[in-house]
Amino acid sequence: MLIKELSLKTGASIRSLRYYETKNLINANRLENGYRDYDETTIQKVKTIQLYLSLGLTTEDITHIIDCPTSLSNRPLCKAAYELYKTKLEEVNKQLSVLQNIKLRLKERINELERN
Repeated sequence: MLIKELSLKTGASIRSLRYYETKNLINANRLENGYRDYDETTIQKVKTIQLYLSLGLTTEDITHIIDCPTSLSNRPLCKAAYELYKTKLEEVNKQLSVLQNIKLRLKERINELERN
């Protein structure tokens, strides 16, 4: 399938698809006219990339786990993905803690201003 069709089937922009290709996350064969030709498995791969990006992973992170199974049912655990998820969760928890502290300080400042 051509890049436009892949874009329509996945919702990813053509620019994003080209970027994923430069990062070696997806691959295309080249037709005689130079057009990219993707196979059907690329649809699921792009959807997996989109999932990982929505989890806050970088394309660099994704390169290490792109071939891991996305469902753990009846499949062996992908240790690289497991470790990456744990690390990302720790980062998110730290960010949440910082945001909670900021929220608390902002509420205190608002209360002070409202009392005056």
